Amino acid sequence: MLNITHNKLNQKVDLMQFKAAQKVFPRRYYKHFNKFLLAFAIICFIVLFLPWTQNVTGKGYLTTLTPDQRPQTIQSPIPGRIEEWYVREGDFVEKGDTILHISEIKNEYFDPNLVERTGQQIKAKEMSVTSYQEKVKALNTQINALANERTLKLEQARNKLIQSKLKVQSDSIDLEAAKTNISIAQRQYDRVVQLESEGLKAVTDVEEKRLKLQETQAKLISQENKLLASKNEVINAQVEINRVQAEYTDKISKARSDMFTAQSNQFDSEAQVTKLENEFTNYSIRNDMYYIRAPRSGYINRAVQGGVGEAFKEGDALVGIMPAKYDMAVETYVEPLDLPLMHVGEKVRIQFDGWPAIVFSGWPNLSYGTYGGVVVAVETFISENGKYRILLAPDPDDQQWPEQLRVGSGADTIALLDDVPIWFELWRQLNGFPPNYYQPENGMAKTEKK
Repeated sequence: MLNITHNKLNQKVDLMQFKAAQKVFPRRYYKHFNKFLLAFAIICFIVLFLPWTQNVTGKGYLTTLTPDQRPQTIQSPIPGRIEEWYVREGDFVEKGDTILHISEIKNEYFDPNLVERTGQQIKAKEMSVTSYQEKVKALNTQINALANERTLKLEQARNKLIQSKLKVQSDSIDLEAAKTNISIAQRQYDRVVQLESEGLKAVTDVEEKRLKLQETQAKLISQENKLLASKNEVINAQVEINRVQAEYTDKISKARSDMFTAQSNQFDSEAQVTKLENEFTNYSIRNDMYYIRAPRSGYINRAVQGGVGEAFKEGDALVGIMPAKYDMAVETYVEPLDLPLMHVGEKVRIQFDGWPAIVFSGWPNLSYGTYGGVVVAVETFISENGKYRILLAPDPDDQQWPEQLRVGSGADTIALLDDVPIWFELWRQLNGFPPNYYQPENGMAKTEKK
């Protein structure tokens, strides 16, 4: 086997005796390049220890700081048909200016005098309410009169009852007197009969006493009849009291029933008046809705419903409007992994579409053409794109945003986090680790311990 390690030509032959070897071997090529490589390696090693600002980038667009300043569409709360436009796209309108006129398409509102007719119905029903009120008053007066008359009638019947009872007492006394008289007449008759038998009295005296006895018996029977008649009058007086009570109770009950019926009709009429007043107000407001007015000052962006005679439903967008005064903001989105790093009050650099910029994400102080922003809101629920929404406002300590910015244009955001060496950032990026988690110094994101 051939031993290659001992087969070296330069050890057996002197190559320097040849001209080609004399031109090649003594020279050192790439000397400057080697120095450059060495210097570059030293610089790269030093750069690895330079500070680097960690950041979270996002893509968003311009919006307004408050919801009421954002572009909006004007809807009609009622269905209708477009009759006339009073503005053109791009026009500036003040709050309350009329934008377009619409007409009615529902047959129950076709009557042009609907409001006036409803007002007439209200007046008629109010007069009906007044009539029922007067009827209730008249029935109350009638009830009071019947109650007073009942009181007088009952008093009269009670007085008659008292008189009847007194007459019963008087007749009872007369009856007792009649009984006493008949006892006396009986004794006198018996005495005369005895004397006549003894021959002391004449027969005429006996006949006279017998006649007197019979008269006394007749008076007793008459007095008993009077007593029974007086007792009957007492019963009649009691019956009269009950009759008067029942009669006037029936009359008063009927009057009260009529009064309650009148009150029920009054309340029903009042309810109808209230309903008609509600309809009158609704019709008046609906008539005012035939003119679509600007809810705020701004510019007409686009007519969603065009032409004349075009019908639409309630709630359909008719025209878009952009408020004239608004506070600009940026709406950006970050990955769920970076959400814990975002805090209210955090500083953010923003690059707007259409504005030239030179961006060094790790050295924000060296960037040119970016503008400062501050986090004012962090969404707590994920958006449809799988990211979380962050709202940025202009940084009051930085330069003002350009006046030519318009809502809806794009923007790239860079949220500035902790300062770390470059070698650490490279190591983090290669391993796919998130930036350092930390709490801001202003304590906005600190949680209170209970």
